[in-house]
Amino acid sequence: MTTSPSQSSFLDTPQPLLSRRGWAGYALALVLVCAVVPALNLLIPADSPLHLSDYLVALVGKIMCYAICALAMDLIWGFAGILSLGHGLFFTLGGYVMGMYLMRQTGSELPEFMVFLDWKTLPWFWQLSDSFPATLALIVLVPGAVAGVFGYFAFRSRIKGVYFSIITQALTYAAMLLFFRNETGFGGNNGFTDFKRILGMAIATPAMRMTLFVLTGLALLGFYLLALWLTRSKFGRVLQAVRDAESRLMFCGYSPLPYKLTIWTLSALMCGIAGALYVPQVGIINPSEMNVANSIEIAVWAAVGGRGTLLGPIAGAFLVNGAKSWLTVSAPEFWLYFLGALFIAVTLFLPQGLAGLFNKVLAKKP
Repeated sequence: MTTSPSQSSFLDTPQPLLSRRGWAGYALALVLVCAVVPALNLLIPADSPLHLSDYLVALVGKIMCYAICALAMDLIWGFAGILSLGHGLFFTLGGYVMGMYLMRQTGSELPEFMVFLDWKTLPWFWQLSDSFPATLALIVLVPGAVAGVFGYFAFRSRIKGVYFSIITQALTYAAMLLFFRNETGFGGNNGFTDFKRILGMAIATPAMRMTLFVLTGLALLGFYLLALWLTRSKFGRVLQAVRDAESRLMFCGYSPLPYKLTIWTLSALMCGIAGALYVPQVGIINPSEMNVANSIEIAVWAAVGGRGTLLGPIAGAFLVNGAKSWLTVSAPEFWLYFLGALFIAVTLFLPQGLAGLFNKVLAKKP
């Protein structure tokens, strides 16, 4: 079936990935994350105000993991119009896969919680948990398989809108209840904690913390560049057509299913990798990470930053979680009020989020 000239230009006009100046900017950011920040932090005395404490390194590393989740949400919600209220599931699955590996690094045959529960042998799904290459593969495969199977049946049945959001929420809640049970072999409500080593090296050292910080920064930067390439390609323009006029897109001869399933699965993979990077930096993973409120917060970060902008949700994740870390210490009773007020203000006055406000300010400049 042929398309009109306007449709053809929307779907087929190529766009450059990055300008020369853009590549230079991201190369500089890469150098800062990979070399300058760690090197300076090692050279600066620990008592200097410019030295990044272990707490701050872990906090920023954790927020960067959240930023990856916000970016993943922006890909499906901002560009494809798919609102998920269950992305905490994929984040937690990746975290549990990494947690299983870390629990096996103690040297004992069984993790401590299995010894306490008088288990005699490892369950079958723990058999590869002592292999780091297998763990890396499972961090990708487990969230990807769950998302792929769920997404295939949901999109094939043309479930969309609020119904899709509710189903993702229900799926996450069911998984949380499953992981809370001791007999499932995932540590029950305590989950996994007290990690000591990774790849034979101690986790709690400043060098290892900085290494995890750098790896998280590289992952965030890499996913951003991948998202930028996807959204500026023909694939990204088809996604935006799915978001804005799915019926018209089908009339033009495109099947939305492979596009929606691909971006949905990629988004889940990103959250799974973020969860795997999160666990060794925070030191714990338990079923509460699947709490429905956590998945809703991911959507809030994207909305606050600005859907469909890529950089906006990343900024939203840093703003909201930075405020959360400060307020929960200085004024914990005001945190929920602040979050509620922020969400209402964004909904009423900044429908395009912080990115929209930033663009308006730039547009007013001569």
